[in-house]
Amino acid sequence: MFHDTRPAALDSLASPDTLSSFKVEQPHERLALLRTLRDGNVPITVSEPSGASISTSLWSVDSSSERLSFNAEVNAASLQTVLESDEATAVAYLDSVKLQFDLHDLVLVKGTRAAALQSRMPGEIYRFQRRSTFRVRPLSRHAPSAVFRHPAMPEMALALRLVDVSMGGCALWLPKDVPPLQAGTELADVAVHLDEHTQFGVQLILQHVSALFNADADGSHQDRGVRLGCAWKPLSPGATRVLQRWIDQAQRRHRLLSLS
Repeated sequence: MFHDTRPAALDSLASPDTLSSFKVEQPHERLALLRTLRDGNVPITVSEPSGASISTSLWSVDSSSERLSFNAEVNAASLQTVLESDEATAVAYLDSVKLQFDLHDLVLVKGTRAAALQSRMPGEIYRFQRRSTFRVRPLSRHAPSAVFRHPAMPEMALALRLVDVSMGGCALWLPKDVPPLQAGTELADVAVHLDEHTQFGVQLILQHVSALFNADADGSHQDRGVRLGCAWKPLSPGATRVLQRWIDQAQRRHRLLSLS
């Protein structure tokens, strides 16, 4: 579902609720994403169901007439196949977020010096977080936490720091004075607190346990413990939306900091 340039198979997602968790709901958010693609000259792959595809970029977003214009290479081998198809889908990336939207009424417009592909403004844009890439590594003073009961000692409540977070899972820091946890353990009824306004419930599978390490990457924090690599068990649509939004916001902050 998350191949680099091929569209995600939307009909393979579990339910309409799951699909809606990836949809950009607000028109102003869709417009902002399209303008970001345009302003950044972001590469876009336009493909049709048989596999033919072309590479292009977005050079005009006309919100008043609700039209998009893309750069076009008239001699591109697959251009005619894409134009003749009833279904054309655009895929682009902003950092590790995959954007996907259908292009309707796609036409080639030729000028005296250049050519352009034009389509209607998409009514739907889907946003998928690539699971294996962007991971949020929170600062220790603002670190999220996971609250649950120790599976071998139910009377012991734990609140463990999340040292990184992604759409695929998270890493927990287990202090050295807490009874150990073993790989393969299922952590049930976990309350994840990403910040004071962002929480969700989930179950985790503990996949691997690292050697002892300092809690802070720079070694400034002297407490030592064990890193627990965990995968989310299937998230509810609500939890998926919460996590996706939080990671997106973290990426925006990361992008702004890298430009400053």
